[in-house]
Amino acid sequence: MSDKYLFFSIVALFTVSLVFTYSLSAFTVLFYGYDDLHFFIRQAAAVILGIGIMSVMSWMDPDRWFNRIGFSLFILSLIAMMAMPFLPESIAKSVLGAKRWIHLGPINISPVEFFKVGFIFFVSWSFSRRVVHHGKLSIVEELKVFLPYLGVLFVAILLIAFIQNDLGQVIVLAATLVTLFIMAGRSVKIFFVFAIAGAGSIVLLILSAPHRIKRILSWWSMIQDRVLGFFPPDIAEKLRVPQVTESYQISNSLNAFFNGSYFGQGLGNGQFKLGYLSEVHTDFILAGISEELGLLGLVAVTGLILFIIFRILLIASGLYRSEYYLYTIGTALMIFYSFIVNSYGISGLTPIKGIAVPLLSYGGSQIIAGSIAIGLVLMVSKKRRSHGGAI
Repeated sequence: MSDKYLFFSIVALFTVSLVFTYSLSAFTVLFYGYDDLHFFIRQAAAVILGIGIMSVMSWMDPDRWFNRIGFSLFILSLIAMMAMPFLPESIAKSVLGAKRWIHLGPINISPVEFFKVGFIFFVSWSFSRRVVHHGKLSIVEELKVFLPYLGVLFVAILLIAFIQNDLGQVIVLAATLVTLFIMAGRSVKIFFVFAIAGAGSIVLLILSAPHRIKRILSWWSMIQDRVLGFFPPDIAEKLRVPQVTESYQISNSLNAFFNGSYFGQGLGNGQFKLGYLSEVHTDFILAGISEELGLLGLVAVTGLILFIIFRILLIASGLYRSEYYLYTIGTALMIFYSFIVNSYGISGLTPIKGIAVPLLSYGGSQIIAGSIAIGLVLMVSKKRRSHGGAI
């Protein structure tokens, strides 16, 4: 039997998503002239489809369907992402020079959301065959084993960071890839090698795009007064930058957190959703929840997400096949890293990356892709051993 606690906790998170999709989109529907239920109906359709997908997949035999679904998802999403730059504007419209969505009538599809799930499957499947069964290796030998996966990651960087101008998704995939490599039995020492290389790569990716440089300057201009107070005056003056106007999003996000206090302004009574935070029901949903339900509401939602991650890891601990184990771990990592990148960004701890809160933010693609990811976890959860065991 599949894990019912995971299934119902996902349904609970979907319910929270629906409630706040309706509440936080109040200004957006007026601004664009939509019907009051415009975003709610679209999100409800995705949620209903997602629940159906999880239900069906939870009954399927993983030994027969796991690889079929995983490979299909990886290959089809990869083809879609490679084709997007060549699609006409009527199908894939450019926004700020990037094509991220495929428009099919009333349906908008974001291939990167499905690619993330397929990427985790492919890496887990490959690690289970090429990495897990190696004995103890030196750092150089481990780097040689990892080298082909750097090629796969480079393709992802090219398609996502350069063509779609979406650095946040690349950070999540890179962090998941490296962590999975360690979970596959490799040395923790190699983590520091990857951390240094990853930091250098992120700097190069930031410098390669003016809009990313502007986001960094915007973030730094907001926090510099607090940080530079610890530096000598002459050094602090050299590090100081002029105030960048784009930081108003972060300022309003922090004000939303502050305005919510402990118990919130009440469901539907948030003020910063009224044009101060653009489309708060998407990337800034945690700020909107905090203002309306307060710190207690934010802790409850965060606790639900952490419980989902815990259940996924608990399932992983009892799986006997390495590819099932690694995929399940990878799904938990994807949710965790996405949540961290989003929450750190909207709280000003790091620059905004424009990444959604998994299974919570508005967006049909991420809801359905997340449902497929969880569906695969529910599928393999039937293969747990009674006393666990990692691989």
